[in-house]
Amino acid sequence: MNNDYRKLTRSRENRTICGVCGGLGEYLNIDPTVIRIIWVIFSLAGCGTGVLLYFIAAALIPEKMD
Repeated sequence: MNNDYRKLTRSRENRTICGVCGGLGEYLNIDPTVIRIIWVIFSLAGCGTGVLLYFIAAALIPEKMD
């Protein structure tokens, strides 16, 4: 049985604040900078909702254990 599944974790290498965008970038195989730009646009368009969601995600997504 093949257990090659990916788990969403906060990044330790690609972190700016808590590592959420870096972890999403690693999980989706996208440059974390693109995720950060999208997150900022979402935060500005949503009157700060993205900031709240970021910190909720930081609390819920576990940190990568190496």
